[in-house]
Amino acid sequence: MNARVNAFGFAFAFLALHGFAQLALPTGPTTAGATSEQAPPAPGRAKISFAESMHDFGKVKSGVVVTHEFMFTNVGDAPLEITGVRTSCGCTTAGEWSQRVEPGMTGRIPVQFNTGGFAGMVMKTVTVDSNDPERPSVVLQLRANVWKPVDVNPQYAVIYANAETVAESMAAVRITSNDDQPLELSPPECNNAYFTAALKTIQPGKEFEVEIRPVPEPNPMNRQGVVTLRTTSTNAPLIEIRAMTILQPVVIVTPPQIHLPPGPLPSQIAITLTVRNAGTNAMALSDARATVPGVNVEIKEMEPGRAFNVIAQFPAGFVVQPGQPAEVTFRSSHPLYPEFRVPVVQPYQPGAPPGPRAALVKPGPHS
Repeated sequence: MNARVNAFGFAFAFLALHGFAQLALPTGPTTAGATSEQAPPAPGRAKISFAESMHDFGKVKSGVVVTHEFMFTNVGDAPLEITGVRTSCGCTTAGEWSQRVEPGMTGRIPVQFNTGGFAGMVMKTVTVDSNDPERPSVVLQLRANVWKPVDVNPQYAVIYANAETVAESMAAVRITSNDDQPLELSPPECNNAYFTAALKTIQPGKEFEVEIRPVPEPNPMNRQGVVTLRTTSTNAPLIEIRAMTILQPVVIVTPPQIHLPPGPLPSQIAITLTVRNAGTNAMALSDARATVPGVNVEIKEMEPGRAFNVIAQFPAGFVVQPGQPAEVTFRSSHPLYPEFRVPVVQPYQPGAPPGPRAALVKPGPHS
């Protein structure tokens, strides 16, 4: 009896285990590493495609504001987002563009270009930033042949002069017509009595020159004015030329100050001052010296009567003492500039040893 029970129990356990194993086996074919759940599909991507990457406005009159719309399509399978539009300069601006474009849809980027101040072939760029992973930035181009009916060159008549040369100075402005019809100009007029303007014809109906001169005065100063001319051109009926005089010194000394490193100087230093005479008469320099001992100063004439070098030799150990004025001076034959004084500046170091005196450094011949 016990033997039958044990045999029956063993058979039942074997069948139960075999059945459970069958239930645990997958019902379909499998491969190594596969699971019963499918992996989620890869996310979509946005992709931008422009109908054109360059637009040519062709021949455009200077001063006109031209506009254009760049059209694009999202050829990807995820929403396209335009994150920014950047232009190459302030003359080119972008309007309100399409910021989000669904797959298969189109968007637009309106831009405008102000041609004022330009002439000839001009190219500007517009950079479009988006979430396209392959082309996150796309550069678009704008081109134009900016045409001026009348060219004025230069647009500003700037006269650089000094008190002695202002009466002889002059600025010439060339006026050229680009129209097919002959151009005629009226006599120039100026709103400032300290300027005169004269018109010369270079090529009848095509090319002209305006000579602008300052009017001599006892005490000349910087002046500004506007010279105007009326024309027969319907595209440019009025020409305005801004004129100005900028007065400079007759004699220029550079640098205006001598800057030394903190003392005492570890070694000898030579500083060269450049003196330039821009007047009408020749000039001579003499009596170069320093107001502190130990400094040798000499004059070298580089261009007779016009250009000079004043060389100051500062010895090793040199220190400008606190409260002690230090200058390099020299005289000139110019009646308005009899003497020049160039300050010597040196940072003060507390606790620095005394600078050289006559007993330490032998004065030069001009000290």
